[in-house]
Parts: sequence; C-alpha cells; structure tokens
Amino acid sequence: MIVLLVGMISCKQHKAPEFSAQELVDKSIEVCGGDLYKTSNVSFDFRNRTYILERIDGKKVLKRIQKNDTLDLIDIKSTNDFKRYVEGKLAQLPDSLANSYANSVNSVHYFAYLPYGLNDQAVNKEYLGEIVIKGKKYYKIKVTFSQENGGDDFDDTYIYWFNAKSFKPDYLAYEFHVNDGGFRFREAYNERIVEGIRFVDYNNLKPTKDNESIYQIDSLFIKGELELLSKIELKNLTVNPGNYN
Repeated sequence: MIVLLVGMISCKQHKAPEFSAQELVDKSIEVCGGDLYKTSNVSFDFRNRTYILERIDGKKVLKRIQKNDTLDLIDIKSTNDFKRYVEGKLAQLPDSLANSYANSVNSVHYFAYLPYGLNDQAVNKEYLGEIVIKGKKYYKIKVTFSQENGGDDFDDTYIYWFNAKSFKPDYLAYEFHVNDGGFRFREAYNERIVEGIRFVDYNNLKPTKDNESIYQIDSLFIKGELELLSKIELKNLTVNPGNYN
C-alpha cells in the first residue's frame, strides 16, 4: 500500500504538462490582445513621463517624453537607433549613455505590453510545472534570452505564472545582475481592457532575505516573505489603431 501510494505521488509529480511553454505563451498573447499588439499605437504616463508606442511604416518606434517648467526631453528608440532631443535639439551622446537611455525606454514599454514580448526572437521558454497561488492554479514558465538580439541584460532570468483558466500572466519575477543584482516579484492588479488590449498595474516586491532563489520566489510570496518595494502604475492609457496597412 505504501509502495503504491509513493508510486502515485511520483506519477503525479512527473505527469506530462497540459501545454508546452510555447503554447501557453501563444494562448496568453491571444487572450490579452492578439494581433492588436501589432497594429496599435499606445500612449500612457508612468512616473511623470509620457511613453508612446507608434507604428511608422510598419516599424515600431518607442518614445519617452519628459516636460516640465525647466526641462523638455524627448527620447526616441527605433529598431537600431536612439536619439535624445533636449529643448528640441538633437543631443550628442556617448554610445554608453545612449545605450543606457535606450534600455530604460525599452524596459518600461516591454513590461507594459506583456505578454506580447514573450515571442520575440531572442526569447527561450521552458515549462516548469504547476503551482497554486491564492487558491488558483498557475502554469509556471521560465524565460531566458539568447545573447544574440537579447540586449545588454540577456543573462537575466524571468519566471511567469499563467492563470490556468484565463491564461493571463498574473505574476512575474526576474533575477537581474546590474547594481549588485537581486530579485523582483510582480503581482498584477487593476486589470483593464483598452481597445481590446489588456493592461495591468503591479505591486513590485522583493525578498526580505538575501541569497534566495528565483525558482522559489513564488513560495516566498505565498508565505508572506516578500516586501512591497514600489507600485508600477500606468495612467492616462490610450490605444488607437495603427496608421498603416
């Protein structure tokens, strides 16, 4: 009887996944916006700056605008280019600084449109299993990046938790290496659908102890061992159809 019970538990732990990592991401993108991600222009405010996604001649252009009484900055990132305008004039920047600004602009836009970016060329996906969080079942996916086309932070590791019923990513976490490294766990809230595309805000949390593992961070969240670091809130969201065929 004991042997049979152990065998049943072992079988349950190693059962084949219902979906592959790629299938989960595809389903999630479809329910969260699908093809609208490819054809929509988006604008939102985040921490006193305006971010704009435009589709120009079929290409994606990312903007960040900061204006106040003393400063007028416009950052523009396209596929292979970055420009900063200060008071309407093109600024001459060293490559290292331009790259840093470009990464900063890209990061905010990237998180705003998740899960859409999870099918980018450099993304590698791996199914990690199932877990129950707050009484709901989630599929757990690991995301890493190839060095080619993976950006400066290609060695960061991400984990996404997809709701087993809705396929929406309600949680995500990542391990980063810059500035002495660390972990972040984000809990989505304030979901809203704007012109067919899902947007959320996040509670941005971190572990209360050092030397934790990204793979166990969901357990820390369940046990209440993460502390709130900040809020990630998108305001004044607008979505419009693209202006090209």
